[in-house]
Amino acid sequence: MTELDADDLLPSDRMRNQVLEGEVTQIHRGHQYAEEGDTFVIDGTTFEVTDVTERTLGDLTDEDAQAEGMDDLEGYRRMLEHAHENFEWDDDSEVVRHRFERQ
Repeated sequence: MTELDADDLLPSDRMRNQVLEGEVTQIHRGHQYAEEGDTFVIDGTTFEVTDVTERTLGDLTDEDAQAEGMDDLEGYRRMLEHAHENFEWDDDSEVVRHRFERQ
């Protein structure tokens, strides 16, 4: 078990605030940034990574998008296209889901 830098796992201030507010409980990233049992701290609050799973973009659902603070999968897709230059959604692209809980 390792204590992570929250900035490494959660790439924006907006997302870190959403985690603190309970609006975001997971994040998909292009690579694995944590292992189950790792912890991170945001403004004195500790969170534990509870699940790390390899998936593809095609596996994502509206529920996944909502757990990442978006209204639905289409909104999530638009956010990715806005955040990453030259991003194109490919259902076969591999991603890693990191789920976490407040401790």
